Amino acid sequence: MTTGKGSPFLEILALALNEDYRFPILEVFAFLYVLGTFAFASFSSATSTNVTSEYVAYTVTSSLLGALVFIFMILVFKNVAYGLGSDIEKGIIQTYFSYPLKRRSILSAKLLSALGVSLALFLGVQISSLYILAPDIVAPYFGTVLLTYAASLSYPLLIAGLILLVALILKRGGLALVLGIVFYFALGIIQNLVMSISLATNSALGLQIMSLFSPNLALNLYYQFSGYPPGSGPWIPSFTDALIYIGASYAIVLSAFLLGYFYFSRRMNL
Repeated sequence: MTTGKGSPFLEILALALNEDYRFPILEVFAFLYVLGTFAFASFSSATSTNVTSEYVAYTVTSSLLGALVFIFMILVFKNVAYGLGSDIEKGIIQTYFSYPLKRRSILSAKLLSALGVSLALFLGVQISSLYILAPDIVAPYFGTVLLTYAASLSYPLLIAGLILLVALILKRGGLALVLGIVFYFALGIIQNLVMSISLATNSALGLQIMSLFSPNLALNLYYQFSGYPPGSGPWIPSFTDALIYIGASYAIVLSAFLLGYFYFSRRMNL
């Protein structure tokens, strides 16, 4: 028997956590995050004499994010696509609709499990491991470290939002997962093409458009070329520019999730 408004929400959250993180999922991913931090962290920039300390903090943090963001992406995409998509396919979500909760609260409980816990695990384990590995870099420039994570995680979170929309509309988690992985790798291919075209044409437009979806591009260009004179490349963003693109990218991420909430609450028929 439930006693209070929070109980149905917590019950759905507990069911989602049990489904998303069956043993030993949390333990395996935590181990991979720790192992990856110590295996992939590169300190080559720390030996250079002509770079700023902020640039060193950025490059050290960035060096370990490539493979580990992909591992994080697998966990989140699995949770969103199969966790929610499977509930829709099997009709479990209809049982949740019988709870005294609004639909948006049900979706919030599912996303808190699928995305919130995964993100907390990733950031908590990674930043702690990085601090143990390089406290002299992390402690004085903690803001730079967090900014690097924010810029690097924007695109995976956007894809998670798109996966949510696809899973809700098509009611098929497997297809949503496949499309999400295709979208994720497509950005890397498109970004390389845009970089080549921008360098060949000396045009900043393509880089600026890409930075709306992958703001780490703008942040990387800022740290890499901030000391260069104007005109040294197609685009050298300022620190303020990088912050604006990070903010704009998260506005796009938020829009994707809000569309998912709107569809789930108002449009989805089961």
